[in-house]
Amino acid sequence: MIKKVLIAEDYESINLSLQKTFEEFGITNPDYAYYCDDALMRIEKALQSGYSYDLLITDLHFEKDHREQQITDGVALIAAARKLQPDLKILVFSATGKAATIEALFSNQEIDGYVSKGRNDFKELAQAITQISQHQRHFPGNLRLSIHQKNTYEFSELDIIIISQLIAGTKQQKIPAYLRENNIRPSSLSSVEKRLNYIKDALNFTTNEQLIAHCVKMGIV
Repeated sequence: MIKKVLIAEDYESINLSLQKTFEEFGITNPDYAYYCDDALMRIEKALQSGYSYDLLITDLHFEKDHREQQITDGVALIAAARKLQPDLKILVFSATGKAATIEALFSNQEIDGYVSKGRNDFKELAQAITQISQHQRHFPGNLRLSIHQKNTYEFSELDIIIISQLIAGTKQQKIPAYLRENNIRPSSLSSVEKRLNYIKDALNFTTNEQLIAHCVKMGIV
């Protein structure tokens, strides 16, 4: 369940609108950061205090001003946040709507959801938060269409290792232990789940069994 939220957004008007959305979920005091450096510092302090964030919502673009920053955009913030807290849920809320950019965020940064700023964005934002709270990923409509139209996927070495372990009979919950024993990163259960879910979305499968059958048939593993 999502209780503690951090919003990284440099426009105050957006933050005020987001607050109304969170009130629907009983989250009345989300934290805000107008700079990426401040957002990362808040995540680090929350971890140290034992009250870590459940969800980070971030834009991708942050306007430069007089203040010098080490982290200047949302992609870098996501990577740094993932390194600090691998199990942190991350939702991107941005006007950067190119399908290739969004797909890379899901594939490389393992984000949990993406909502494009624009018409009906807060309605979709509520849907995304609901899905993420249920341990599902939220894909924007244009990306879902793009993925299913291509119906292809380029398997990484990590993907093949994970699927091979499933074929060998290793339960999904036990795969992180295998990855850690063999110094393979990322190795968290959250990362394993996200990789499998992303592959299944890309290939339009709903179960691990379907994915395994496909990989065996195609000689991928």
